[in-house]
Amino acid sequence: MQNNSSIEVVVLGGGYAGTIAANRLTQDPRVRVTLVNARPQFVERVRLHQLVAGSHAAVADFSDLLAPRVRLVVGTVTAIDAPRRTLSLEDGSTLGYDYLVYAVGSATDTAHVPGAADHALTLSTLEEAERLRAVLAGTPDTAPVVVVGAGPLGIEVAAELAERGRALTLVCGAQLGPYLHPRARRRVARRLTELGVAIIEGAGAAAVHPHRVVLDDGRELPSAATVWTVGFAAGGLARRSGLRTDAEGRLLTDETLTSVDDERIVATGDAAAPSGLPMRMSCQAALPLGSHAADTVLSRIAGREPAEWDRAIGAMCISLGRADAVFQLSRLDDTATPVFASGRVGAMLKEEACASPIKQISKEARKPGSHRSPARDRSRAAKLAARSTGTGEPAAAVRESAAR
Repeated sequence: MQNNSSIEVVVLGGGYAGTIAANRLTQDPRVRVTLVNARPQFVERVRLHQLVAGSHAAVADFSDLLAPRVRLVVGTVTAIDAPRRTLSLEDGSTLGYDYLVYAVGSATDTAHVPGAADHALTLSTLEEAERLRAVLAGTPDTAPVVVVGAGPLGIEVAAELAERGRALTLVCGAQLGPYLHPRARRRVARRLTELGVAIIEGAGAAAVHPHRVVLDDGRELPSAATVWTVGFAAGGLARRSGLRTDAEGRLLTDETLTSVDDERIVATGDAAAPSGLPMRMSCQAALPLGSHAADTVLSRIAGREPAEWDRAIGAMCISLGRADAVFQLSRLDDTATPVFASGRVGAMLKEEACASPIKQISKEARKPGSHRSPARDRSRAAKLAARSTGTGEPAAAVRESAAR
């Protein structure tokens, strides 16, 4: 496939990381970029809770986001044949590649609690959000709704629906908003309580039934609709294809984001686990990871040694309805600080955080190579060294629940 005139690069997954990677790859005129995505529209995943509540469509047109030289193929890849460098699609077709960018994202993990897969509603894809919206449209506002999981997504869903008059219970597990600093956590709890959300801390879901949720302390909660936001995984495509992954299905890579099994495969976004020390699953991490994955491929094509990943996440944004939010600042090692913004200022910052990725992806389409990553996390090397020498454990693990 690779010859003197063209190099085929396939990007598998058109989320935040995959789309910006596809655009960035067009810097090299020899590269022919194909983006494979399951649907013809870009999904603004950070807005899916808004789609459920009816305040945003949560989609954008790929025609507005992709560089002219990126070819979009709508389909689902079922297998990767790394030795032959081919992809098998659900419709029976195949695609060849010289380099593959693995950007399949993540999905809600319902595998570990009985009944969750059968009876709970999830919110990691456009189709899941549309289904949840339809179920709620057929459910009286007074009927009890249980949201399981109190990470950012669970909090956002609970606040958004409670603001519209829904009877909500939020099952937190050990703690509401475990990432948040205690000051910000108290602010979130106060706002949820004002909206009428019943917050249950110190207990998680042990089983989900069609009309009730059983907690691990024995309590039972009536539920006309159960929304499941506990834990995310990257799916099984890489593992089924014989590539090594971590427990959540992320492709194991070195610090350049290159697969430990095949230097022609580079992972990014939620699907990457560099050195087994992945970033928090988030839009904030997806864009710089996408840019870095593209740069790794371009470096290899040019015969240069790719740079290692060393970037940081600086905040977490959680909406609390349409007029309130918490914008939690963090240190460069992704631990929360006491500093946060809330109220209308927080809501403005949250809206900008949701709108900014689309602007950045569009700019990269117009000017490939223009995207700049955030500050360096100088502690990453120390974390890796501490783990390798047995003197400590890495501090940044991918956290429970959907992280924004």
